[in-house]
Amino acid sequence: MSDHRKIRVGGAIATIGSGGPHLAACWTRNILPLGAGADEILIPAWRLKTTEENLSLDPRVELLFVARDGPHTDGQGQGCAVIGTAEVRTVGLKAEAIKNRFPWAHGVLVVKVSGLKTHLP
Repeated sequence: MSDHRKIRVGGAIATIGSGGPHLAACWTRNILPLGAGADEILIPAWRLKTTEENLSLDPRVELLFVARDGPHTDGQGQGCAVIGTAEVRTVGLKAEAIKNRFPWAHGVLVVKVSGLKTHLP
């Protein structure tokens, strides 16, 4: 992947709170330049009010990423879930790095990865 700007992959951030499950959309073009790793993913935080409220009650999170071009046994397209815990940070080195790169962000959603699963074989 030489140019992350050409990749058109969307995703969802799933949390649960007093009102039940909640999904928030995210673009991988905002995650890939940050160098998402095997144990931690950083997502610019903007307008994630319900997500933030839910994480303050229950830090569990599931991220779903889909790609039209990902191969699987029945053809093209693949989904991958990232399971872990998360918190939104508005201060500190990671938050400042995100704010410098994405001026519209008020902080960073830090996801600690505990597992992965694909949605198709």
